[in-house]
Parts: sequence; C-alpha cells; structure tokens
Amino acid sequence: DSAELEMLLSRGWRKFGFYYFKPSCEGCASCVPLRVLTREFQLNRNLKEVAKKNRNTEVTFGPLEFSDEIYEIYRAHSIARFGNSSSIDEFLMNFYMQSCPAIQSEYYIDGSLAAVGFLDRSESGLSSVYFCFDPAYSSYSLGTYGAIREIRHASEMGLPYYYLGYYIGECERMRYKNRFRPNELYSWGEEEWRRQE
Repeated sequence: DSAELEMLLSRGWRKFGFYYFKPSCEGCASCVPLRVLTREFQLNRNLKEVAKKNRNTEVTFGPLEFSDEIYEIYRAHSIARFGNSSSIDEFLMNFYMQSCPAIQSEYYIDGSLAAVGFLDRSESGLSSVYFCFDPAYSSYSLGTYGAIREIRHASEMGLPYYYLGYYIGECERMRYKNRFRPNELYSWGEEEWRRQE
C-alpha cells in the first residue's frame, strides 16, 4: 500500500513491475536516489523554454488504463532510444499489473496522444516509474516537460516529493535529473536525504 511504498522510497528503493530493488554493488555507491521538493520547485531558464514550447500540450492524470495506442508509443520509443522493446505481455506485466497505488499521465498535441507517464503514489510523493513519447514529437522535449507537469501534479495533490529515480552525476543520460531544483539526494552511508539548492 502507499505506506509500505513510502517506507521503501524513503530508504532509496525503487520499483519496476513487481520488483522492488536497490543497488547492492560492493564498494560502489554511484547510483544515488534523487527526489524533487515539489512545493518549492522553480523553473530555471531551460525548463521555462521547454514549458513554453509545450504551452498548447494538453495533459491529463488518471488511473492506469491500457490502450493499443499507448503500447505503440512505448514500442516506438523503446526502439528509437534503446534499440529494443518488450512484448505486449511484458509491457502489461510491467506497467498495468499493479503492485502498489499507481496513476498514468497522458500528453496530447493537436489532439493526438504524444506521450505517457507511469507513476507510483506513496503517502508523501509520486514516483516516476517510466515515461515514453512518440519519436515524431522529439522536438517538444516531452521527457523534460513530463517531469515538470508530474512535479506540479504532485504539489497540487499536496505531496511534498517527486521521486526521479537513481542519479549518477558522471552519466550523461542522467544529468537532466539534477536540473529539477531544489532536490534532495539520498546518502546511503548516512541513510538520510540531503538537500541541494
């Protein structure tokens, strides 16, 4: 339930499908959990530009609801970004077989579904599980815009945190996560969250 998920997220754990996990690489603590403080979140110049680019993008939040169109967006995104995709059965198991409270976000451009986000909900936050977009809309920076809107939605729900997963400062693909400020990084050694401005 949301309380159990809260306990795990607050200690640096993540969830994908039915699996709850945390890094356990001996002698390495590079994967650092990052969460955004939703009530204080501010757009920097770059994020303002992304928001402006999406000023006409319509966004909805609601319960998990599968459609073939969503799977096709996921499949096209996975092939374009990672060179592979999972079967529809794996997709359903990973995103629609609930193991905790969850919602999805949908992004429409000129009436067409362009992106979908999957989020878990704990007692004090939303946790981004996965976000995918139609590669045809790459110029809209929908991954970044999705995080902006999901942070705002968490705040509107009265939730103080938005969990963005693991952050590795040296990994170029993960650097974008640190643009969402203020945020906190989890210290594995001290077992506490430390604020970054």
